[in-house]
Amino acid sequence: MKKYLLLMVTAAALLYGCSSVPITGRKQLNLVSESDVLSSSLTQYKSYMSSAKVSGNKTQSEVVTRVGKKIAAATETYLRDNGKASELQNYAWEFNLVENNELNAFCMPGGKIVVYSGLMNIIGSDDELAVVLGHEVAHAVAKHSNERMSQQVVAQYGANILSAALANKSAATQSVAGQVFGLGSQYGVMLPFSRKHESEADYMGLVLMTIAGYNPDVAITFWKKMSSSGTSSVPELMSSHPSDATRIADIEKNLPSIKKKYGSSSASATTAKSSTGTTLRIK
Repeated sequence: MKKYLLLMVTAAALLYGCSSVPITGRKQLNLVSESDVLSSSLTQYKSYMSSAKVSGNKTQSEVVTRVGKKIAAATETYLRDNGKASELQNYAWEFNLVENNELNAFCMPGGKIVVYSGLMNIIGSDDELAVVLGHEVAHAVAKHSNERMSQQVVAQYGANILSAALANKSAATQSVAGQVFGLGSQYGVMLPFSRKHESEADYMGLVLMTIAGYNPDVAITFWKKMSSSGTSSVPELMSSHPSDATRIADIEKNLPSIKKKYGSSSASATTAKSSTGTTLRIK
């Protein structure tokens, strides 16, 4: 019986949605429509921002916006140059610095980016901020939220009624969105992705910041700062994030190939223009 159910899940996944992650090319389960994901995430984001205190530090806010725009431009450049221009309609970039002492940041699907003021206390340059924003934007570009929601649909509904769940994706989305977009999880992570997703976002973030013209080498220094801050006390096996040691080792391994492949393309991402020739939709 279990084997039969597994076959049904596999068949449904193949029928309804397998897509590839930009940059890495990894195949992923994609059962929930993009419009449903964007609608649900926007609702969660507006709810969060309605109670969040936007930072009054004009200088730091301007830094977040400036670096965010360059990362957004690099993202659009990559998607446009790699045959994914149709994806650009899914992003309306917005950058906010909010008052919160935690060392954290997040990017909701659609490009809604929030940086906590506590994180700015350890960031020493635009390059270091680009490490953070590149990582968060990568989550959105890789559609990790969509993938998690799809996994939740499979887990919640079961193979025997999966087809019914997929026939009404909006209903399925409503039932699992609260879990996927659960703001303020027990580990202080806005979007609690798996370690696989976090490692993928690290890699993609390095690519995006390199295309944007930032120095990816500072990622090692930044994550060493984060490690020494004592924010990662949860053992890796119990955490949705890789350990600092694992993260730093992976970054050190990937940096040479990333710089070789993407280092010369940064100049093309210095202008904040979309594929239509208009300025990026920055709110």
